[in-house]
Amino acid sequence: MRYLAIDLGDKRTGLAAGDSTTRIVTPLEVIEVPLAARAGEALLDAIARMIVEQWGEPPASGSELVVGLPLNMDETEGPRAKLVRTFGARIEARTGLKVHYQDERLSSAAADWLMARTGMTRGQKKAKRDALAAAAILADYLKSVAS
Repeated sequence: MRYLAIDLGDKRTGLAAGDSTTRIVTPLEVIEVPLAARAGEALLDAIARMIVEQWGEPPASGSELVVGLPLNMDETEGPRAKLVRTFGARIEARTGLKVHYQDERLSSAAADWLMARTGMTRGQKKAKRDALAAAAILADYLKSVAS
């Protein structure tokens, strides 16, 4: 199974790709389209374009999406998680791809940790952070389905 992971943000959305057979996850890019632009339609357009770029149109069978779900530290869902689930349903309706949700707590911290000693400038880190967070989300998802 092939997956595209999405780390949804207000200003930037990170994307990563991976495969359940190899368990290899690759950060792809950060889409700098605000979630609020055109009531989310601009971001949906950008994600749909990336799906076509990665998998063709229509996407090949065996392709699914994983969206990071921002749970509270006590594992409850707050307003942000509800917004993400609503957006995930819109992505699923738009693309026809099944959407899975994965706890994204501390995924940005994991991305920061990975970049801490790289010598990257602050701007370079900012540009890659969300794609690395999406990769961490997808890696966690692949671990959960493998066990």
